[in-house]
Amino acid sequence: MLITTGDEPSVAMLERAKKLAEEFAVRYVPRRGRSVTRLTRDNGNVPVIVLVENEVRLVQPGEKAMFFHPSMAFVRAKRLLKGEEDVMISTAMLQPGDHILDCTAGLGADSLVFALATGPTGSVTALESSLPLSMLLTEGLRSHKTGLPPFDEAMGRIQVVNENHLSYLSQLPDKSMDIVYFDPMFREALHESAAIAPLRGFANDGALHPDAIAHAVRIARKAVLLKEKWDSPEYERLGFERIRRKNSKIEYGVIYP
Repeated sequence: MLITTGDEPSVAMLERAKKLAEEFAVRYVPRRGRSVTRLTRDNGNVPVIVLVENEVRLVQPGEKAMFFHPSMAFVRAKRLLKGEEDVMISTAMLQPGDHILDCTAGLGADSLVFALATGPTGSVTALESSLPLSMLLTEGLRSHKTGLPPFDEAMGRIQVVNENHLSYLSQLPDKSMDIVYFDPMFREALHESAAIAPLRGFANDGALHPDAIAHAVRIARKAVLLKEKWDSPEYERLGFERIRRKNSKIEYGVIYP
């Protein structure tokens, strides 16, 4: 795993790259006029995080680059700010000031909606077991600007942790979070945008372990939430009450401890 910058990085950009490399204990490699393809080839064909002005991307040799972008989270955020309902938020019974643990952060879309809803008095911890995705998400949340102040402030409040969720959950005390959330990668692909499809190459696509749910129920004060396909057998296997949604391929399951 490497970190680099664009061809002519500013001093601030260099500092950002070196800070990220130190934080995740990976190598920073100066670009020195090399293409990203050549840089990865010269360093063992490993994934590389590329920092440029107002953008961060993850490049895997032989794959399309993946960019950090709030995507649908931004659309959902604007609806929330207008006072419209978000099913994830209402099902979790979230209130401002709540503390949320997102166990499967990915590119952080749901963490962003949680962070906006819980506000500055709450907290969102976003767990991501993939090192490349953790780095992409961390830097994306720091550097991306949408021009919508409440949303940009919410991005800055998310704490990204590069750790397996079962290990992390097992260390938390009882009733230490208000909401625990799971959005595992769908093992049968839905229609995906070109921006999201490369995520599958990095994300952990294993099924959730019942022990993770048991810990979540022990930890959550309000709700444990599961996001899955409408026809997924995971709701029943893991003991969730399914929340039916008309004309939606995605549904939520909930356990109220």
